[in-house]
Amino acid sequence: MQKFTSHSGLVAVIHRDNIDTDAIIPKQFLKSIKKTGFGDYLFDAWRYLDVGYPGQDCKTRPINPDFVLNLPEYKEASILVVGSNFGCGSSREHAPWAILQYGIRVVISSSFADIFYNNSLKNGLLPITLPDSTLQELRSWVASTPGFRITIDLENNSILLPSGKQFAFQLPAFQRECILNGWDDIGLTLAHQDKIKAFEKQYFQKFPWLAETPSSV
Repeated sequence: MQKFTSHSGLVAVIHRDNIDTDAIIPKQFLKSIKKTGFGDYLFDAWRYLDVGYPGQDCKTRPINPDFVLNLPEYKEASILVVGSNFGCGSSREHAPWAILQYGIRVVISSSFADIFYNNSLKNGLLPITLPDSTLQELRSWVASTPGFRITIDLENNSILLPSGKQFAFQLPAFQRECILNGWDDIGLTLAHQDKIKAFEKQYFQKFPWLAETPSSV
């Protein structure tokens, strides 16, 4: 997965609590497990005025002019501020896939559903938890400042505002190390491939019949 060390981006706000994974990426798009092609369908029922289906050309669909990510000033947003309990509902990994493929690198909330939180970190999406008071301050800045941008510095666990003000945040140490280095579960395993190969060699020397290819019946 892509490394995350720091990111500066435009901030958009969705003023809702309990945004579930079916709102993030509706169930009809879960047929594919290719990990690509989901960005066009992020928040599908909110972004569009028709019912979406897999493989649809979204360029010709009627959009909801009132949804924040459809507003011209927020179309390039890459940081999303949301309400509490974000990512609740079913445990679909497609949710962080869709968010990342849309172009959002960071989601900031007062709380996340546990499975969504872990799926996000395993895929390179940074979920940041902040107190409600800090979230309200960010919302106020977005509302009063056109083109409001912030910088997320994961190496220093800080959020930097244009004014110079900073907010601190925390991630579990192991997950932080993984996302800083771009290590997903496969990458973590491959980091030990020399030891794995050495074990395999020793194991098959001890049990050589296990390395034999069975003859066809």
